[in-house]
Amino acid sequence: MSIATGTILRNRYKILGELGSGGFGETYLAQDLDLPGQPQCVVKHLKTHPASTELPIVRRLFDSEAETLHQLGRECNRIPQLFAYFEKRGQFYLVQEFVAGEDLSGELTDGKKLGEFYVRRLLQDILEVVDVAHQHRVIHRDIKPANLIRRQEDGKIVLIDFGAVKQVGTTIVNASGQTRVSIAIGTLGYMPSEQAIGKPKLCSDIYAVGTIGIQALTGMNPINLPDDPNTGEVVWRDRATVSDELADILDRMVRQNWVDRYKNAAEVLEQLNPPQPISQKLFSQPLPSPSPVKAFPGLSQQSFETVTVNARGEIIDRRQCWSQVWEEDLGNGEILEMVKISGGQFLMGSPETEAGRDEDEGPQHWVTVPEFFMGKYPVTQAQWRAVAELPRVSIDLDSDPSRFKGNNRPVEKVSWDQATEFCQRLSRATGRDYHLPSEAQWEYACRAGTTTPFYFGETITTDLANYWGNYTYGLTPMRENRHQTKEVGSFAPNAFGLYDLHGNLWEWCADDWHENYDRAPSDGSIWLSSKDERPRKVLRGGSWSYIPDYCRSAYRGDCNPAGVLNDIGLRVLYAVPGI
Repeated sequence: MSIATGTILRNRYKILGELGSGGFGETYLAQDLDLPGQPQCVVKHLKTHPASTELPIVRRLFDSEAETLHQLGRECNRIPQLFAYFEKRGQFYLVQEFVAGEDLSGELTDGKKLGEFYVRRLLQDILEVVDVAHQHRVIHRDIKPANLIRRQEDGKIVLIDFGAVKQVGTTIVNASGQTRVSIAIGTLGYMPSEQAIGKPKLCSDIYAVGTIGIQALTGMNPINLPDDPNTGEVVWRDRATVSDELADILDRMVRQNWVDRYKNAAEVLEQLNPPQPISQKLFSQPLPSPSPVKAFPGLSQQSFETVTVNARGEIIDRRQCWSQVWEEDLGNGEILEMVKISGGQFLMGSPETEAGRDEDEGPQHWVTVPEFFMGKYPVTQAQWRAVAELPRVSIDLDSDPSRFKGNNRPVEKVSWDQATEFCQRLSRATGRDYHLPSEAQWEYACRAGTTTPFYFGETITTDLANYWGNYTYGLTPMRENRHQTKEVGSFAPNAFGLYDLHGNLWEWCADDWHENYDRAPSDGSIWLSSKDERPRKVLRGGSWSYIPDYCRSAYRGDCNPAGVLNDIGLRVLYAVPGI
């Protein structure tokens, strides 16, 4: 029987309303009247129907499980704290911390395929919490999107509703005083076979987490995925864009036979995050070397914060990262910061399901990109002026071409020819081969391991980039329209430590324009045309004057190489042999 709103339990916990109910009991939002400000908490009423002779055994089990929850909540702030537990007339209650946020059911929706970078981070976040429980030999038993809360205050994953306490309401005591669980605890689709017959193990939780990863990649509820008729294993790879490395990890997590799975969360975390640097791993977070490269003793380590947003553009995660940076002295007090980009492999282009996609963004194809250095920001007006004062190589340069003035604003009204002249002058002055990036290098650097439309997630807002804010992408609301460039570095960087790759202004690439990626190089090199004497050149990144669709990582623009517009600039790159 439900508890009426306004009821006060133990003269302390005032029921505000029901949050949910199920076969194991009800959950209520409540206020703690004994504390200043009457903070909110959660009261769980566990349904029990023990005979009078069984009550002492069930009570002992409840006390034991509640103490376990208390210990876990003290050790890990991503498991709700247990404030109190008590019995009233043979009924059992828990009082726990209320976690403000949204559960993952809103992120993992049917038909929505999420990128590998997102899935890796999601698996890591969940497993870090599960690992705390596994260290105490505690099995959660009911890991599913509805029991994973994206905490509002910091975007971290909080694991709620441990199934261990549910045993209190499903325990049968036989004549010998032995106890057993009368029904399986768990949710179809996320519950492995051994758990379904009441014999869960630590690796049963691994199965559940693996199915969540597969759900995110495929956009399908795991209960709807087919099984191989010969092996009984779930069939899912053909429904997702995923590296073999991550697919192999997920396959092992969801093996039908529990002995073939990872034994616990720690084993999976070790595979997702091996102790060695993994900069060459597909879609992995590039990690800086522990010591400076010998050829560049001036490399410095820089820390920065990246963000991830949900489909509504709300920040759901913040993460501290590191990059290695070479500072090129341009004279007159101007420094050009070049970020070391670890080489790797990525899937170039966009999937057919991506909103705003154009046909020239396909076909998607794998590209292996060697290591290089890239400008931390687009070239600024002060940097342009310093290099424009260097001796001419091929053509003259206007030292102050921009419409929107400001030393730290990006230089614009720069043609491809002028951008190339800038690189040539800089190369001759420094002895390093500066040039415009290839289109593949630009997209690899922009994505920084992500597969979502933008490096910060599924959508974009004017809090994240500078674009035509009268238009929206996905579920985001209309925002401000600035009508001009902003200073470089005004928004959060990507995981490589590069800024302003979405919006603000278009950036020239070295490639000639091609209508699609048929016969595109797979080594990250510059792709030139053999038929056009004066081909159009590639633009990337979008600008302050374009809609958000054009700011996506995969979007391709083009322009006459002599074109001079107030939303086109450049970012420079150099590759160093032997690094």
